[in-house]
Amino acid sequence: MSVRRLAKTQPDSFAFSKDSEAKVAFWMNKYPEERKASAVIPLLWIAQKQDGWVSEPAMREIAARCAMPYIRVYEVATFYTMFNLEPVGEHLIQVCGTTPCWLRGADGLKAVCEKRIGKKGRGNISADGKFSWEEVECLGACSNAPMVQISNQDGDFYYEDLTPEALEAMLDDLAAGKTVEHGPVTRRHASEPVKAKVPVLEDAALFDGSAAKAAPLPHSARPASKAKPASKARPKAADAKPAAKAKPAAKTPAAKKPAAKKPAVKKKDD
Repeated sequence: MSVRRLAKTQPDSFAFSKDSEAKVAFWMNKYPEERKASAVIPLLWIAQKQDGWVSEPAMREIAARCAMPYIRVYEVATFYTMFNLEPVGEHLIQVCGTTPCWLRGADGLKAVCEKRIGKKGRGNISADGKFSWEEVECLGACSNAPMVQISNQDGDFYYEDLTPEALEAMLDDLAAGKTVEHGPVTRRHASEPVKAKVPVLEDAALFDGSAAKAAPLPHSARPASKAKPASKARPKAADAKPAAKAKPAAKTPAAKKPAAKKPAVKKKDD
């Protein structure tokens, strides 16, 4: 991951809005007094949703709320790429460029963003301040490729089954302040097939449980087992014969070494 740094231009101060304060109170009350630092990520997210990014004064305010050193908040904000460390457009568009989306036409979506918004990168904001965009890795909607995620104050939503024309129309609506319905632009439900020759899952009985038949669970009704013959009573400990002691293993005689032959003594002649 590349080094992430704060924007050079920072506001003089930061304050949570009235709506944000209600959310902050919820998270601060969720943790015990000695665990206030656990709320650091939710508070960073609330600050970002309020202003569109996390400023340095916002980090200092969050550090004070969570009773933790400022550097610890800085470490969290710079580690997680979901936090914007510089101002972004009102609508941040993340175009998935991983293989499934690329094969289904992600390059066409990127071309639309370059034409309408400009150079990719969170900090590159369109002239009207409405948009910025970037290319990201897989967002997990491969079956509805190609797709984008659009983040703004309303939330973070997926827009799937896109074509360049559909994306351009969406940008027109967002620029005009209109609401754009999220999900597949083909209006299909989830990932259901759109070109199947045989209709599937149209009968409600297939998924509402009414067609299901009661079936015994495995091993729920076992056949009665035959009684085992009574085993012979074992002798009590007092009557039991003591176990015979193991005899020590007989020692095998060591092989005798042949005696060394003494040299023959020559007799002297008389």
